[in-house]
Amino acid sequence: MALIERERLGGECLYTGCVPSKALIRSAKVLHLMRRAADFGLNPPEVSFDFAKVMDRMRRVQQQVGKHDSPERFKEMGVALFFEQASFLSPTELKVGEQRVEAKKVVVATGSRTAIPPIEGLEETGFLDHVSALALSRLPQSVVILGGGPIGIEFAQLFARFGVRVTVLEVVGQILPREDKEIAQTLEGILRAEGINIYTCTKAFRVEKAGAEKLIHGECDGTPLSFRAEELFLATGRRPNVEGLNLEAAGVMYDSKGIAVDETLRTSARNIWASGDIIGHLLFTHVAEYQARLVVRNALFPFKSKAEYQVVPWCTFTDPEVARVGLTEAEAREEFEKVKVYRYSFGDLDRALCDGESVGLVKLVCTPKGKIVGAHILGPQAGDLIQEVVLAMQKGLPIGALSKAIHSYPTLAEAVRRTADQYYREKLFGGPLKGILRLLMRLA
Repeated sequence: MALIERERLGGECLYTGCVPSKALIRSAKVLHLMRRAADFGLNPPEVSFDFAKVMDRMRRVQQQVGKHDSPERFKEMGVALFFEQASFLSPTELKVGEQRVEAKKVVVATGSRTAIPPIEGLEETGFLDHVSALALSRLPQSVVILGGGPIGIEFAQLFARFGVRVTVLEVVGQILPREDKEIAQTLEGILRAEGINIYTCTKAFRVEKAGAEKLIHGECDGTPLSFRAEELFLATGRRPNVEGLNLEAAGVMYDSKGIAVDETLRTSARNIWASGDIIGHLLFTHVAEYQARLVVRNALFPFKSKAEYQVVPWCTFTDPEVARVGLTEAEAREEFEKVKVYRYSFGDLDRALCDGESVGLVKLVCTPKGKIVGAHILGPQAGDLIQEVVLAMQKGLPIGALSKAIHSYPTLAEAVRRTADQYYREKLFGGPLKGILRLLMRLA
């Protein structure tokens, strides 16, 4: 068995993605909490930070997590490692540096990178993305972020909490375009309250230098707009890393979205599979891990399993977090004739009030018979809380099952149960059983 890596084992998630960004987000949240000391009955301290030390802490976390991806660990398992660019010579032969490697079966998992939009002057003016931002030695005084998706919004709050003046430009009408509109709009209000400027109908078309700053020209519904900042940060989507692989020699079909695969993740070449960002579907680390497990089974065993994406959660790690699984309310109303929506505010939850984390809501989208078709959480630890609903949806459990399950008190998880409680409350007090219930109460 051989593993070919062009740079470092661990990939983007360890070095330029999930791990370092979440370490920085945590430092920013602690800083934010210190500034909120008075909210917890504490005397406000003099709060300051050393950005170099924050970055050092991030790198220590990387080293700790990276032990799982050390070359020595793979060598001990008998894996031959190659740290070179690989390219196909045929479906069963690759050129790796100056060597040739033969393989009966191959898995391509080369990931993706920042997609650079066709904006005039962008290359000449220069820009940051999530990779170069994680190598900064000092913070810029101001930054304009192009793109209001998860990467853009996470970095917007991160920068703002460290004192950077932040402006976000998004073109499609709301931040986090893939999220439920109600959830996204609520988060937008939270971010604006933290001092982040957000424009949700603005497309940038030209960039130029203006002394020590960058001048970004854009427009919103035909109205010209311009923005100045020390740095420009791109969060404008992803592009698959297919260059240099010589996929044509292997007979592997691909396009601008990535490598084409079937339901078993097999490519157009019968002995080659692909997984992760390179196939352009649900670009999340946990989805890539799921696909990798599936690829191993399908490549090694005769009975093939199909990839299933009906119940895939994801989370944007803002503060509060945004987590989702299944359909948004709008998507559900397009798919089903009737939809029921149940909400519960963290402002009414005892534990959230105790913790001073009472902003946000749980939103469950169901059919009239109680089938859960979507769940959305904006609140503390939303990425953890959503898992209860994920399991319920995966096992086909109705919303009532969430209500019947006993939850420890006081916990944040009660927010999910209290949202589900509304299903029965509606049945008892808002439906045909209302009159019967009143009669029984009189007779009791």
